[in-house]
Amino acid sequence: MVPLWWYIVLGVVLFVIGAAGVLLRRNILVVLMSLELLLNSVNINFIAFGRYHADFRGQIFAIFVIAITAAEVAVALGILVALVRNKSTLKIDDVTVMKG
Repeated sequence: MVPLWWYIVLGVVLFVIGAAGVLLRRNILVVLMSLELLLNSVNINFIAFGRYHADFRGQIFAIFVIAITAAEVAVALGILVALVRNKSTLKIDDVTVMKG
């Protein structure tokens, strides 16, 4: 059986990579993928702690996070398609204000 701290280390590494991607990158698609890494690292920790305590609540929370992530991706991709049609760029610095 794999020890709990391996899962925690994996979650921390994924979280740090995702946070670095959100803070350092300027492409909106890369920022969205980094947010996915952040949420997946949280899912790993939820499931690991749920398994460690022999409780299903960690898996239930992970399923909710996955559902919220799917909704976030659908909305974000719709916004990105509209953004590319109007501005023809995906760089965060070029798109500072979204006006209706």
